[in-house]
Amino acid sequence: MGEIFRHNNQDKKIDLIGLGNAIVDIVVNIEDEFLEINDLQKGSMNLINSDESQRLLKNCKIAKKISGGSSANTVVCLAELGNNVHFVGRVKNDNFGKFFSSDIRESNTIFDTPPTNKGPSTAHSIILVSPDAQRTMCTYLGASIRFEPKDIDFNLIKESKYLYLEGYLWDSDLAKNAFLEAAKVAKSANTRIVLSLSDSFCVNRHRESFLNLIKNYVDIVFCNENEILSLLEINKLDNCQKELTSLCELIVVTLGEKGSLIVNRNLTKAIEANLTGEVVDTTGAGDLYAGGFIHGLIKNYSLEKCGKLGSLCAGQIITQLGSRSNFKLKDLIKKNFY
Repeated sequence: MGEIFRHNNQDKKIDLIGLGNAIVDIVVNIEDEFLEINDLQKGSMNLINSDESQRLLKNCKIAKKISGGSSANTVVCLAELGNNVHFVGRVKNDNFGKFFSSDIRESNTIFDTPPTNKGPSTAHSIILVSPDAQRTMCTYLGASIRFEPKDIDFNLIKESKYLYLEGYLWDSDLAKNAFLEAAKVAKSANTRIVLSLSDSFCVNRHRESFLNLIKNYVDIVFCNENEILSLLEINKLDNCQKELTSLCELIVVTLGEKGSLIVNRNLTKAIEANLTGEVVDTTGAGDLYAGGFIHGLIKNYSLEKCGKLGSLCAGQIITQLGSRSNFKLKDLIKKNFY
């Protein structure tokens, strides 16, 4: 597949703006028994309140803290690969908020959203990593659910080649309104709109509105196999080629150890997984895949090369704890592609 998917304006100075939940990821190693005791389904994303967060953390030993969130992980990946990217998300002026702001800026991501002094504390997600490297997330959304249109500089969206949106924002009506307003501005400015479906449980909650959003605004969808099966309400990926090609211009489905599938109009291309070591933690795999893939889009590479870049970044991140690569992604790509 040598076809190139181009952004609409080569002269725009900003490569991508990502909107999403500004979350401090708290990575914890646990045994499977911990999930059973706390009635948690392995691999799920669970919304919790502040009291539940404190209870879980009381019984855990923290391995790592990172400025996270799905969109933020993708944006940081792009920043580390040398792109001009912004992240927009809401934090409170508290310890978690200060940590998030400082940590994400270290990647050269531009993060200028002013912290709020009122309302819930900064969001955080307890990422429970089991011995088989699966991660189960318990997320306190806190300040991020108050994300609203006034948090966004819409002029920046007009100046960006891509707008990246994470499906998790759909769980908040305020954030949903900001999401839609940003999409409208982006579409009118010929800014390509990218949607990450985020989580199959999230898709179950918002299936019809996601389908409408994709139909009316979205150019590119990133998802995993469970998410796309949930969106289309079917049992097997093999049965939905026609539905995939009719959703939007470009669909990218990650398939774990089976690699990924790129669907563009009537063309499909399977991309092999590219594991760089032993699997330790699958946190951020989809986000880093999207980052590597979009880096290729920004550079106007072929879709096949974009897929290989995404596969390489994902294959690296799952060999370590957390969603920030211990190995310089620029060097990783240079070593494997040049």
